[in-house]
Amino acid sequence: MNVIIGIDVGGSTTKIVGYYEDGKLIGRLMVEAADPMTSAYGAFGKFINENKLSLTQVKQIVLTGVGSALFHENIYGIPTKQVDEFEAIGLGGLALSKKKEGLIISMGTGTAFVRADKHGIRHIGGSGVGGGTVLGLCGRLCNARSFETVVEMAHKGNLKKVDLNISDISAGDIATLSPEVTASNFGKMADGLTEEDLARGVLNMVFQTIGMLAVFACRSDSIKDVIVTGTLSTVPCAKTLFKQVERLYKINFIIPQHSIYATATGAALSYIFRHKKKK
Repeated sequence: MNVIIGIDVGGSTTKIVGYYEDGKLIGRLMVEAADPMTSAYGAFGKFINENKLSLTQVKQIVLTGVGSALFHENIYGIPTKQVDEFEAIGLGGLALSKKKEGLIISMGTGTAFVRADKHGIRHIGGSGVGGGTVLGLCGRLCNARSFETVVEMAHKGNLKKVDLNISDISAGDIATLSPEVTASNFGKMADGLTEEDLARGVLNMVFQTIGMLAVFACRSDSIKDVIVTGTLSTVPCAKTLFKQVERLYKINFIIPQHSIYATATGAALSYIFRHKKKK
């Protein structure tokens, strides 16, 4: 049976998802390399080898992501096309969450917000706050140069030494905000704080900012399901921090299994769905 390959080409990380033409999943894979071209070719070759596929079985390769613009020719002679990244984010988010509509957040270097339902997919905006923010700030503040190091450090950090909470400025609740709600990210910066505390503060600020942007987007719409995807969605504390926003604003945050592969999933499905409609 023919195979459809979706590839999300990042700056140095490539995610790949393969389906049979009937929509049956073959597998998922992620590869890191020094540049997008090497990463994409490496991911494709490894995927073919690990799933015991032949090049002749691959009917279509669908590229998306910031690095996809570097590819101007077919890969290994296989028909290769590009799909709009926001379309891929929307389709992939809905497919992995098994939802019919939702606001899909893609947290990569920055963050994209995509509204998707049966009527279509629409990019409603974005933010420069994302994974690049985490690595940039933690590189300066904590000497942490990788996500793995940041996450490990943040796990040991004490947020109460970094952020100013409502309880720090008021003896009781303020309106509907309880004492433990953040009043100011990095507003305390207590004496004796550690690099681990700073790493925790950076992650908290990034996830709270993205979470609140999602709340604002949902308040201008009837939607209540926010589907979280992208590299940052795999950070262990993401679920906890989004749950805090969820309790305050009655928005349902969903981090689906394999959320990091949402865009690659959507790339492959964009081809499969279009050809099903033509039949």
